[in-house]
Amino acid sequence: MIEKGVDISPADGKLGILLVGLGAVSTTLVAGVEAIKRGLAKPVGSLTQMGTLRLGKRTENRSPKIRDFVPLAELDDIVFGAWDIFSDNAFDAAMNAGVLDKDLLNQVSEQLASLKPMPAVFEQNYVKRLHGENVKTGKNKMELAEQLIADIAAFKTEKECDRLVMVWAASTEIYLEESAVHQTIEAFEKGLYDNDPAIAPSMIYAYAAIKSGVPFANGAPNLTVDIPALTKLAEQLRVPICGKDFKTGQTLMKTILAPGLKSRMLGLDGWYSTNILGNRDGEVLDDPENFKTKEESKLSVLEHIFQPEVYPELYGDFSHVVRINYYPPRGDNKEGWDNIDIFGWLGYKMQIKIDFLCRDSILAAPLALDLALFMDLAQRAKMRGVQEWLSFYFKAPQTAPELYPEHDLFIQLKKLKNTLRHMRGEEMITHLGLEYYD
Repeated sequence: MIEKGVDISPADGKLGILLVGLGAVSTTLVAGVEAIKRGLAKPVGSLTQMGTLRLGKRTENRSPKIRDFVPLAELDDIVFGAWDIFSDNAFDAAMNAGVLDKDLLNQVSEQLASLKPMPAVFEQNYVKRLHGENVKTGKNKMELAEQLIADIAAFKTEKECDRLVMVWAASTEIYLEESAVHQTIEAFEKGLYDNDPAIAPSMIYAYAAIKSGVPFANGAPNLTVDIPALTKLAEQLRVPICGKDFKTGQTLMKTILAPGLKSRMLGLDGWYSTNILGNRDGEVLDDPENFKTKEESKLSVLEHIFQPEVYPELYGDFSHVVRINYYPPRGDNKEGWDNIDIFGWLGYKMQIKIDFLCRDSILAAPLALDLALFMDLAQRAKMRGVQEWLSFYFKAPQTAPELYPEHDLFIQLKKLKNTLRHMRGEEMITHLGLEYYD
C-alpha cells in the first residue's frame, strides 16, 4: 500500500500511449484527443478531463478538477503508437470503422495518417473470424515477445517519450482457463519458448510491457495479465497492471441500476440481456469460443452486486441470461435490450425494460484515455501490481487473489476518488456527516 501523501514524480515530457489494436476504439480515441486539443470538441465521458472531487467538509466548497488535483499528463504531451493485424494507418482505419463523421476526421487527417501500425503478434486460433496480413513471425512466442520489447524501446527513442503506457484495445480472444503454465514466471517463460497454446497473444503483449517497465491496461475480457505469473512479474518489476474489459454499454447500465434495486431491497426473479452489434467486435464475438470469454465477464456482474448468498430470499434464485448477436447493418452503434423481472412488497411482481441505443467506441474511448493517464500516474506514484482502484472502468475488475471484485459503480467511484485523496494526503470522504450536527 502506498503511503498517504506519497511523493509523485511530475508528469514532465511526453507520454507515449501504445495501443494494441488500431480499430474502432483506438481510432476514436486518437481522433478524439486530436480534436479536443484543437478545440473542436469536448472530452465528454472522461473523468480525468471533466471530473471533480470533493475535499474536506461540504461547507468548505473545495471541489477541484481531478486533472488539477493530481499531476496528470497533458493531452498536448501525448504521443500515440499502435500495433494492428491490418496495415491501414489511423485515418484509413477510422474511415473504415465509420464511428466518427468524415468532416471531423478530415480536420485531424494529418495526425491520424501519420500513425501507422507496427506488425502485430497474432494467431488466428485465438480470434478465428479475423484474417490479418500485418503480422509478426518468429520461431516461438518468446521471440515474438522480444520483437515487441524491441518495438517498445524503438518507439520510445524515436518519439522522444519520457514514459509509456500500453492499452489492450484489440479483439476478445477465445476462452482460456488458468493452467500450469500461468502459475509461475519460470513456467510462463518456458511456455513462451515451447509455444504453449495456453499463452495467448494478449499475454505476450502484457509480458513485453511488464518486462519493459510499461504499465498495462487490459480493455478486453481475455485472461491476459490476470494470471499469477504476470501479476508476480509486475510486482517484482514494480509495474502497474489492471483489467479486465472496458465497462461501456449494457454492463454499465447494470452496475448503475442493480445497486439501486439492492439498496431498496427489491427482489429479482430474472435479468435477460441481448445485444446487436455490427462492428469488428461483434464479428469476433459471433464465434462461440470468443463469446464465452465475453459471457463470463458480463455474467459475473449481477452475482457480485446482489450477493445471493447474503440475501437468498431476494436474489437466491434469479435467472441471468446474456446474448450477443452480430448484425452488420448496425455497425458500431450497439443496441442493448434488458428485461428485468423484479418483485416488491408482499412479493408483488414488476418489470423494468431498457433499450440502450449506444455507440460502443464513443463510450470506450474516454475510458481508454483515463486508464492511460491514471496508469501513468500510478507508476509515478510508485504503485505496482494490480490497480484495483481502477475497477470503475471494467466489467470484470482484476483483484488480489481470493478477493471478490467490487462491481457497484458508485462504490468503485468512491474507491477511485479516495485513492486520489490518499495520494495527495487529503482525508477520505466517508459521507458520515455527523460532524455537521455536533
